[in-house]
Amino acid sequence: MNLQKKTNEEHFEILRKIGSKSELSQRKMAKELGFSLGKLNYCLKELQKKGLIKIQNFKKNKKKINYFYILTPKGISSKTLLTINFMKKKMQEYDELKMEVENDNLQKKNKKGNQNINSKIKKIDYELL
Repeated sequence: MNLQKKTNEEHFEILRKIGSKSELSQRKMAKELGFSLGKLNYCLKELQKKGLIKIQNFKKNKKKINYFYILTPKGISSKTLLTINFMKKKMQEYDELKMEVENDNLQKKNKKGNQNINSKIKKIDYELL
């Protein structure tokens, strides 16, 4: 898988997670996504640079280390486009797998049919003697 494609998939997963659980800490989000904390932090900063998310800290929080992640309108559009591309890819994979299974089944039927024909031919040969 090329790097750009992998990055898009990672960003898609992050955008989905933010869309559903924007209050998660980076540590919890990284764990749920299966990313290292450093990788998630890097990706979040990249998404922020692209204007896809806003990162805000809780103003009344004494720790000042908890952040709130918000999808921007551009982020929502990007998430929608990535979702469409993701679904197209999955549908294509499904079609390819379906064709592969159908071809395997057809080959099995052909082998079985050839065996039946061969056994009938042998019977006919024996009857002619």
